[in-house]
Amino acid sequence: MDTIKFGTDGWRAIIAKDFTVENVARVTEATGVWLKKNFQSPSVVVGHDCRFGGELFADTVTRVLLAQGLKVFLAKDFVSTPMVSLGALKFSASLGIIITASHNPPSYNGFKLKGHYGGPLLPEKIQEIEDIIPEVCTLDFQHLNTESFVAGGLLQYVDLETLYLKHVEENFDLNAIKNSDLCLAYDSMYGAGQRIMKRLFPNIVHLHDDYNPGFHGQAPEPIHKNLIEFSNLIKTRGDIDCGLCTDGDADRIGLYDSKGNFVDSHHIILLLVKYLVEHKKFDGKVITAVSVTPRIKKLCQHFGLENVTTKIGFKYIAGYMISDNVLLGGEESGGISIKGHIPERDGIWMGLTLWEYMAKTGKKLEQLIEDLYSITGPFFYERNDLHLDEKLKQTIVANCAGEKYKAFGTYRVEELDTTDGWKYFFQDEQWLMIRASGTEPVLRLYAEGRDEFCAKKILQETKKAILQ
Repeated sequence: MDTIKFGTDGWRAIIAKDFTVENVARVTEATGVWLKKNFQSPSVVVGHDCRFGGELFADTVTRVLLAQGLKVFLAKDFVSTPMVSLGALKFSASLGIIITASHNPPSYNGFKLKGHYGGPLLPEKIQEIEDIIPEVCTLDFQHLNTESFVAGGLLQYVDLETLYLKHVEENFDLNAIKNSDLCLAYDSMYGAGQRIMKRLFPNIVHLHDDYNPGFHGQAPEPIHKNLIEFSNLIKTRGDIDCGLCTDGDADRIGLYDSKGNFVDSHHIILLLVKYLVEHKKFDGKVITAVSVTPRIKKLCQHFGLENVTTKIGFKYIAGYMISDNVLLGGEESGGISIKGHIPERDGIWMGLTLWEYMAKTGKKLEQLIEDLYSITGPFFYERNDLHLDEKLKQTIVANCAGEKYKAFGTYRVEELDTTDGWKYFFQDEQWLMIRASGTEPVLRLYAEGRDEFCAKKILQETKKAILQ
């Protein structure tokens, strides 16, 4: 059997090729063995998102765990990743498992592990599970009568969506948002946030809020190239103040201003820190992945906050959030968590926080960004994903590792950060980062410039330098 490896955020593979019932059973058996070794009377919250085969694979996970004598809390219907994480915490479970491939293309599915604290299982624990995955599943799970386990108390069906809904109602001033003059819109990208947002805000503009396991053939990643329809809707209508988007399992955020312009995660992270400190009077460390704008350091210095940089992967950020006083943890990819919630990325939670910010201040998103620039200075961010053959990709990676690149066109390298990938710093607080994807055959290029022209020019010069 193939070796199963966990990437930056779980194990993901193509459905029916490597992501099969047998392989899911293998991973689950290892998880159960690990649980019984590390917990007395272990229990697991299990769920799946909107992807193809989600219910089948969640059923497989449930059966394998039951066959090992473990208690299972099984979610009714599809749920978001934050709902499973919250469920793990609220039900005092040992672990959460959600079947999802997050933002990956529709042909993928995946397997995410969540700790009892309500966030990603830490890397060293994931490695312990990965190390004991058997070559074949040794359990006869297919013939279990699951209803007998319901009667015996080992299987309990739970409503994670309503649990999450109540948690939101307890932590947000929803009336302030609903009673403001804000015209709001939400694009679920056919993902797991569609139903909860209709329950919370039935009267706002909703897009792609129907069940479509193939995501209409598009990867449900909340980046601008995948959200042109949403952007055009905002531009055409002319009355929408802010548009929120979330990915396939609703743990990542995408955002649009009233003009239909995409607001990247760097700006979102900075806005959230400013709101939490100035209006909520929160404090704590700010933990950001190396791919996040260095302007976060400037904002943290302004507020007297400590900023810690980690490798890419929210599991590294979660380690700080479960053991320290953390105000915010965030990644460039739209995965952000804040104080007052679980140590988990949550696109809907971040969106509601920004809508509350707008409602409480009476300011448009553009105005809040201008206020932010008075501290950080203006900047523009752009990212390109290069789909390359493996040989060329590895050549570029080797060149980066050998520090071959001293300049990219007219942009001379002044400093290099190799925390995770290669982050090259230029003059005027501009930078470029090169990193190979952990889950796809992709080389990612990240760039920040003084303005849109500079950011795009950095990417153009980079492609010339590395592809020649």
